[in-house]
Amino acid sequence: MTPERFYDCDNPIKIRAHWQRALGKTMYTATTKQIRVSVEPAYLDEQSSPSDSHYVWAYHVRIENEGADTVQLLSRSWKITDGIGRSQEVRGAGVVGEQPVLAPGESFEYTSGTPLPTPSGIMGGTYGMRADDGEKFDIEIPAFSLDSPYDAKRVN
Repeated sequence: MTPERFYDCDNPIKIRAHWQRALGKTMYTATTKQIRVSVEPAYLDEQSSPSDSHYVWAYHVRIENEGADTVQLLSRSWKITDGIGRSQEVRGAGVVGEQPVLAPGESFEYTSGTPLPTPSGIMGGTYGMRADDGEKFDIEIPAFSLDSPYDAKRVN
């Protein structure tokens, strides 16, 4: 199973319902070279099976071009770490099968997901971008927490 495969990505209404039900929604944001990336994760209880150590999250991403130049998203690079520190990297062209071009003031949104074998984890990474003048650069995807109600919180 690929980590970014989302099980119900063709049903945006169902995906939005997860966010409306989520308690304590948290938005994570980073800005690099006037491109803002915002991520909102949500635990998907009905697609998870804690007794089988299978936990699933969706994450909604919004990429906003706040600069003066047109840019294109070429690639993604994720580091996904589960609750006991095991990491995997996921790299690929574009996002959800697209390499969107963002003119100044434009944005692009998508929803994807990831499974983990633990009830919590963290994700973060970069998008590879290209400006109109051909310059290639990376922008930060903010690290965001993957929390479920099955994760025992500990005070250190």
